[in-house]
Amino acid sequence: MCGVACALLGCFLVLKRMSLLCDAVGHGMLPGIAIVVLLTGTLSSFVLFVGAMVFGVLTAFLAQSLSRFGTVSEDSALGIVFTSLFAVGVILLSRFLGHIDLDPGCVFYGLFEFVPTKTFTLFQVEIPETFPPALRELVAALVEVPEAFPTMLTALVITIAFVALFWKELQLAAFDPELASAMGYNAQLLHYLLVALVAACSVAAFEAVGAVVVLAMFIVPAATAQMLADRMRPMLLWAAAVAVVAAVVGYWLASPWMFACNVGGMIATVLGAELLLAALFAPRHGVLAKLVRNFRLTLRIAGEEILAILYRARENQTRIDTFVLKDHGLSRLTIWLALVRLQRQGAIVRYATGWQLTDTGAQQAESLVRAHRLWEAFLGENFELPLDHLHAPASRVEHFLGPELQKQLAEQLHEPSKDPHGKQIPPASGPQMHADERR
Repeated sequence: MCGVACALLGCFLVLKRMSLLCDAVGHGMLPGIAIVVLLTGTLSSFVLFVGAMVFGVLTAFLAQSLSRFGTVSEDSALGIVFTSLFAVGVILLSRFLGHIDLDPGCVFYGLFEFVPTKTFTLFQVEIPETFPPALRELVAALVEVPEAFPTMLTALVITIAFVALFWKELQLAAFDPELASAMGYNAQLLHYLLVALVAACSVAAFEAVGAVVVLAMFIVPAATAQMLADRMRPMLLWAAAVAVVAAVVGYWLASPWMFACNVGGMIATVLGAELLLAALFAPRHGVLAKLVRNFRLTLRIAGEEILAILYRARENQTRIDTFVLKDHGLSRLTIWLALVRLQRQGAIVRYATGWQLTDTGAQQAESLVRAHRLWEAFLGENFELPLDHLHAPASRVEHFLGPELQKQLAEQLHEPSKDPHGKQIPPASGPQMHADERR
């Protein structure tokens, strides 16, 4: 419950580039807790949450005011405010609340190990004697819940209700707060409501799971989900799933029969491992996916350069036996792989006299050379560039000019027949198969 509540709020913090805010709120609300304890003399009070939420919102308000009216950046203002408020809280605790039992280890690491012992009966159930022993144990476990269960359940329900109720406004404020304000939504009020919920979830979870897990749950699931989804709803679902998996797997790995270590630290470690896996293997934004896309693009460019070379060789009635494309940053291995790919596509064949284009390859090469010479003509007509400065930029752009763009260029240039170097521009008869790739 802690993981899902924090992860949902964390998605909006990450999108608003306010990841440090949860840490700042967690420190800045300490004076509120100290003042409430000083006035009430107890740690278990609803007023405790109110005091924490007030000072959590105050942290964000003071930081934003200092950044707006002062001469410091937003991150510097946030650092100044939360360290100052945290220092005030430490002074209050050490000077006036030395008799209060506030265990720092509990605040940082939580009380995972005592969850099975600190429970209460949620509701009374009479279990018939005829039930099998396993079923009786299951029912008994369901009615005995941890002491933090009602608090965390309340925080989770309020969080889900807040997100559902202000779904449209939260999305708009997260991506474009100025537009939200222009459309009549109070982006500032939504911001402070979000901060208040962050403070409430932090206080609700501190004793049960500790500050380490709370801060990790706010940011890491959201950052992981951002790599796995490009839309808001899937991002929220991914963040919640990442948090749940980390909680279960981390608790299991920290158990006595596995690594017998701190539960909060292990859960945060599992969250980091999930983030690493997403960074490496995310379908669109992962390192591996980007490497594969770049490799495919490199092979395509190498293949198209080979086709263009063979086309120009046929124009000049020369033969080509080997290809050297160092000017394009292409290695021998890349050229060899591109040749194999072109052969499998039926674009080129090798004879005793050297490499030659097939009919399919000639059509592709003709479209590529047409794009190259049209772009040279465009540069020559619209920019005062020497002739020897036209080939290099055209060699880069030609790979991304599909038939539609070629058509627009030709119409704008009034259907030229030759490029600035006097070479014939091939007619618009190239195939459509590379249009999607070039886009």
